[in-house]
Amino acid sequence: MRRLFPVTDETAAPAPGGGSGEGAGREWSLAELAAAYAYPGPGPGGPVPWLRANMVSTLDGAAQHDGRSQPISSATDMRIFGTLRALADVVVVGAETVRKEGYRPARAREDFAAMRQAAGQQPAPAIAVVTASLDLDFSLPLFTSPLVPTLLLTGAAAAPDRIAAAEKTGARVVTAGDGIGVDPARAVRALADLGHTRLLTEGGPRLLGQMVAAGVLDELCLTVSPMLTAGEAQRIAGGPAVTVPHRFGLMSMLEEDGFLFTRYGRVREAY
Repeated sequence: MRRLFPVTDETAAPAPGGGSGEGAGREWSLAELAAAYAYPGPGPGGPVPWLRANMVSTLDGAAQHDGRSQPISSATDMRIFGTLRALADVVVVGAETVRKEGYRPARAREDFAAMRQAAGQQPAPAIAVVTASLDLDFSLPLFTSPLVPTLLLTGAAAAPDRIAAAEKTGARVVTAGDGIGVDPARAVRALADLGHTRLLTEGGPRLLGQMVAAGVLDELCLTVSPMLTAGEAQRIAGGPAVTVPHRFGLMSMLEEDGFLFTRYGRVREAY
């Protein structure tokens, strides 16, 4: 892997058979990846919520192939996926993605154990499922055997019997909306109130679209996959268009085998 941005005197790949560029021609360690994707430090008043998204897209804009993201990913993309999870307090995901991709609980990673302990984090991030209906299979490992109790973000009008069924598994139901749906801004505040300020969302596209529309997304980690799929696959964010496009600035870019691993941060003045 090599760093393309910010540009340094070590950005260029080494000559064949040698060289010691910054990660070029070798696999980055997990510690190096963690440093490259570190969350911002606390503000003057202490930790503040920071919501980042991690998504993958093909060259022609597809976020999935055959309904899943794995076919357009790579081994390095999955290492970054695991690193981003290891840095987060909580992973926010839509109910449809849980159903389609067979989400499992986040696991504790020995490589990151000391780092998480030093940061005062739980052994693994909690999974927070955004669901209006609570129409989920509560016999899945996400609910029956999580290392950290699963959170369910829902609206105040959620069906009492579904709430009871969820809570029977040990999951925690968190109200983040006045009706049947979830308000993204309230979801971020509710998670922060629980001590979760390093937030990561892995989609799906509808949830990310809602977060974009609500103006709560601080950072996008986008893997650009060097593949073309055509078809009718969703983009990384769906739903109604925003009135004015939200401007993000490039924070960093890594490259390996044609895959681009980018970080974009919100330009707040554009809101």
